[in-house]
Amino acid sequence: MKVTEHIENKNGNTQFSFEILPPLKGRNIQSVFNSIDPLMEFKPPFIDVTYHREEYVYKEMENGLLQKKIVRKRPGTVGICAAIQNKYKVDAIPHVLCGGFTKEDTENFLIDLDFLGIDNVMALRGDAVKSEVYFKPEKDGHCYAEGLVDQVIQLNKGRYLDGETVNQSKTDFCVGVAGYPEKHMEAPSLQSDIAYLKKKIEKGASYIVTQLFFDNAKFFEFVAACRKNGITVPIIPGLKPISTKKQLTILPHRFHVDLPEALTKQILKCKDNKAVRQVGVEWCIAQSKELIKSDIPFLHYYSMGKSDNIRKIASNLF
Repeated sequence: MKVTEHIENKNGNTQFSFEILPPLKGRNIQSVFNSIDPLMEFKPPFIDVTYHREEYVYKEMENGLLQKKIVRKRPGTVGICAAIQNKYKVDAIPHVLCGGFTKEDTENFLIDLDFLGIDNVMALRGDAVKSEVYFKPEKDGHCYAEGLVDQVIQLNKGRYLDGETVNQSKTDFCVGVAGYPEKHMEAPSLQSDIAYLKKKIEKGASYIVTQLFFDNAKFFEFVAACRKNGITVPIIPGLKPISTKKQLTILPHRFHVDLPEALTKQILKCKDNKAVRQVGVEWCIAQSKELIKSDIPFLHYYSMGKSDNIRKIASNLF
């Protein structure tokens, strides 16, 4: 079922969904199930699965020269989505990236997803690899998520890249895209970022999931700005409970989000990370309750592969 259909069928109640990471290379599918199982009692209609592109490392050879080597730390998004749908009978939503993919790679990826009966994809540009300062697309790949959305929609119309495929079968993907309540780090302003977001919607995206945030006022302002600019699709808030003191600096650096002063002060008073996790859970519960009162269709939680704190939150809400 499409995410938009899940939203239409919510029967007035805010629903629960979450996102997982593929496991590190060397771990098996049971490690994925172990993180999902504790959350299934809250009946998530869908589960997102991130895609982690390759990284580059440079190894010194015997002659002293450096050899560039590709490393994949988290394989398996397609296989994980298939396993989730088979085991749990819920929709799995793979992330599809611009980075690391040519347009042909993207088409083949989408064909495989269609064969598996996957109805939804999240179309994202993706981040630069660690060895690059700025995002660099593949040769004959997409520079921006706008182009990626368009390719998915064209395949939904039965339009393949070669233009010569006989008896084309149309796909029927529902496409989600990312939104940034505090703007994307590369956007010159929030207004320009919303203009880019609108282009993705005009290309055919059907819903938006936001970057994590800790101040609901910024989410509500973002939604109001989107509506003012003619974006009418559902906007799903993305939430993550803070869990360590280190995240006071890591989250602003990595995700370019602000942490409210009240939350920061509470965390700084904590004696250990166990206390921090409790503060993070309580803050996220309070955030969630306020969002539910605003008739948000879904609350989407970034589990980062760990379900214990998400379970505590969900047990208070769903």
